[in-house]
Amino acid sequence: MPDYLDDLRLAHVLADAADAATMDRFKALDLKVETKPDMTPVSEADKAAEELIRGHLQRARPRDAVLGEEYGVEGTGPRRWVIDPIDGTKNYVRGVPVWATLISLMEAGETGFQPVVGVVSAPALGRRWWAAQGHGAFAGRSLSSATRLRVSRVSEISDASFAYSSLSGWEEQGRLDGFLDLTREVWRTRAYGDFWPYMMVAEGSVDLCAEPELSLWDMAATAIVVTEAGGSFTGLDGRPGPHSGNAAASNGLLHDELLGYLNQRY
Repeated sequence: MPDYLDDLRLAHVLADAADAATMDRFKALDLKVETKPDMTPVSEADKAAEELIRGHLQRARPRDAVLGEEYGVEGTGPRRWVIDPIDGTKNYVRGVPVWATLISLMEAGETGFQPVVGVVSAPALGRRWWAAQGHGAFAGRSLSSATRLRVSRVSEISDASFAYSSLSGWEEQGRLDGFLDLTREVWRTRAYGDFWPYMMVAEGSVDLCAEPELSLWDMAATAIVVTEAGGSFTGLDGRPGPHSGNAAASNGLLHDELLGYLNQRY
């Protein structure tokens, strides 16, 4: 079984380069922001960070394919790097420090492409999380200065902390009633949003999180960090991995209950 550690080291190099580029433009008064066809914002920093990562990959892994939020897919083959240059662009353009570069390597297998390496780097928070298949999940400032991540052992829904992004998406999908029922049963709810709740699940500081609509680049890196920390990451349909267009993550002990609430009136 491949150990993917060389790929993980490369992902850290890519994240270092992206961090330097994104932090250089964070809170810049002349930052240029456009609106994409789906009405979501994209900044010059999103584009520059993805171009930078693609350039590094072209030199270091010329045979690998690349899929990025801003520039689509390039190349073919059994290995594909998946990039979200800035997850949390709306935060980024407003000066809120909760945003991250997401970098994942996915490899083709019997069940399709699955993430085998993931790095989530949030430089404005001074935090980075990462994982490689079979090697566990970690957080820290570098590979040599890291703490191993483990999900919580909370086993009762009434003791659980549940994180989400917003209410509107649940309502649009007709899942709001089940979502609200869940919020009434858990111990605590907070709307941290974007990548952060998944990293909190991996750290054990949050027990449950879910989002009703996501893209592959939003999930590939976070999925392997959660699972390598001992948690569960599926779609709302229960399908493992980042392929369902939405996500539910948990410490594993509460996953069936989480899905039950979010699907109960759907």
